Amino acid sequence: MPKKDQPVSLPVLRRLPRYYRLLEKLESEGVERISSIEIAKQLGLTASQIRQDLNCFGGFGQQGYGYGVSPLCKEIGNILHLNENLTAVLIGVGNLGRALCGYLSGEAKGITLIGLFDKNPNAAQTASGLPIMNVDKLDDFCKERHPRVAILCIPGENAQQTAEKLVNLGIEGFWNFSHTDLRLPDNILVEDVHLGDSLMTLGYRVWDSDASENNRNGGAEK
Repeated sequence: MPKKDQPVSLPVLRRLPRYYRLLEKLESEGVERISSIEIAKQLGLTASQIRQDLNCFGGFGQQGYGYGVSPLCKEIGNILHLNENLTAVLIGVGNLGRALCGYLSGEAKGITLIGLFDKNPNAAQTASGLPIMNVDKLDDFCKERHPRVAILCIPGENAQQTAEKLVNLGIEGFWNFSHTDLRLPDNILVEDVHLGDSLMTLGYRVWDSDASENNRNGGAEK
């Protein structure tokens, strides 16, 4: 069982979904047990790190045996509350919003999309089986259905005001794709997804790799 007497660091929590994805894959392949060393090899971590992470929640392995794949997968799923779906609304049903709707109705676990909103919806439009409503209806919808999470796929200039409004409507957490950093009360949880940041980081690493390779080869030909 997870330990309740001490907080778990954010880096540990961010690694748990990686463990879960690997274990789910191994379970589908019929693998029954795995060692921390084998997990480490597949995820590019250290066995010590994996054991420390899992010990935050009580530890689930047996010395000389390793971890049962199915039991550990289930335990991590329980830790992440994947069977206790959070209700969510999505604001901004453009190309990105629609892509996220598809993901949330398919692969995503632990969250249920219950409302879609856009500033200029077509009355006949739907996504993932849900009607796309005008943002004017957001207040009444939240007061009636009490979603806990909001997914923002709107321009950055509108994000802060929209988020503040949603906090007042009872939203507890945001999955934020708005390309801006939200300034909200400390008790409101925000997961920022800056696609541009990730792409720029990749670009740097590719160019830096070229430069490093060039240096190892003695510089470019002149």
